[in-house]
Amino acid sequence: MGSQHDAPEDGIRGLTLLKQGAEARVFETTFMGRRAVVKERFCKKYRHPSLDTKLSQKRLYGEARCMTKARKLGVRTPALFAVDAVTRSITFEFVTGSSVKDILLQSGFPTPGGELERIAAQIGVSIARIHDGGLIHGDLTTSNMLIHSGELVMIDFGLSYTSTFPEDKAVDLYVLERAFLSLHSTNGDMMGLVLAAYKKASRFWSSTLNKLAQVQMRGRKRAMLG
Repeated sequence: MGSQHDAPEDGIRGLTLLKQGAEARVFETTFMGRRAVVKERFCKKYRHPSLDTKLSQKRLYGEARCMTKARKLGVRTPALFAVDAVTRSITFEFVTGSSVKDILLQSGFPTPGGELERIAAQIGVSIARIHDGGLIHGDLTTSNMLIHSGELVMIDFGLSYTSTFPEDKAVDLYVLERAFLSLHSTNGDMMGLVLAAYKKASRFWSSTLNKLAQVQMRGRKRAMLG
């Protein structure tokens, strides 16, 4: 939730609020007769208005570009409908289905050829495709992945950016690993299954996974030091 300093201006009215975070509100709406989602970024009161507008527009268009790029790289994402700099909003397809987070919380260990193994494989392949294409998601959590008709859909590219550095790819994977460890420890080694699929699908897996080992070591040291 945002602080009082981040409280939103009067924004988009008459829509169903789905989610509110520190940076944006997400609504359900319709767009040209189609079920859609609107993500509206907050004004930041502590910033100079012109700087706030410039930063908001940069992030808005950046999110739209990254979402579109991911689709071009063969990763299923919500279809982009519109970007509105005036209302600081982005409108995209409403994707029905369950989040990977909810599926895992209701499941046990993965079984050979089972649903969780298939989901892990799709996650690994999807991340490999965006990484090989020079795109970093920036917030790889199981909440930002949906299963629609058996197919993985990646959502929320608000923190995404372009990079080809193995370090950035490794940190992207490390964020997902931490999500698995903190929320889904009862689901076995899902991350191992994801990395196995990533390794098969990525042309640059070696440099990325070598960096991941270094990032994991730094993370363990930080945890030991407190």
